[in-house]
Amino acid sequence: MSEIADAINRMHRRVGTRQVETGEAHTVLLRRTYDAEIADVWDAVTSPERIARWFMPVSGELKVGGRYQLEGNAGGEILECVEPERLRVSWLYGPDPGFSEVEVRLTAEDGERTVLELEHVAVVPDDFWDQFGPGAVGVGWDLGLYGLALHLAGGGLDKEEAATWHTTPEGSAFITGSGEGWGEAYAASGADQETAARTAAATIAFYTGTGTGTGA
Repeated sequence: MSEIADAINRMHRRVGTRQVETGEAHTVLLRRTYDAEIADVWDAVTSPERIARWFMPVSGELKVGGRYQLEGNAGGEILECVEPERLRVSWLYGPDPGFSEVEVRLTAEDGERTVLELEHVAVVPDDFWDQFGPGAVGVGWDLGLYGLALHLAGGGLDKEEAATWHTTPEGSAFITGSGEGWGEAYAASGADQETAARTAAATIAFYTGTGTGTGA
């Protein structure tokens, strides 16, 4: 489990708000350093063949102004692409997704490492946020960026393993650690401790399959 704990501790998490044209949006930001050159990380997060190996299959017209679709998940428009530093897309999921954008920023560090920041900005229904807080999307992104770490290191899970990983002791430990981490980030943003703990528990229960509700 030390690898799982290390993966959880490597991630910096931050929760905030931002005004967008449709109102006040919630923000979650993840930051971690990968032991890979920036060109390799950029290729891993923009190449359809590689995205399918650590995240999920993607299709579409993958250029600025084009539209993409992740298999069984979100889709949207590619809004900005500045190689090898920044990728920004709309992130639309469900019948009425509202405002939702994801931006990935890369910074080279010492030539052989790369700092990745992923920020998800979305207008979220109050009842959903009150139930799950930032962990609803935060845990999902933690899982994705852990998959990226495994991929960059030359490993990873196949499709069948990934589908059931949340039921394994390692998967459950990762989700629990991630959910608790987002609870701490939520409290650090100004939420009261009771609300932060309650929403973290609801998110962990959803992702591990031990509770009910509608997650992200």
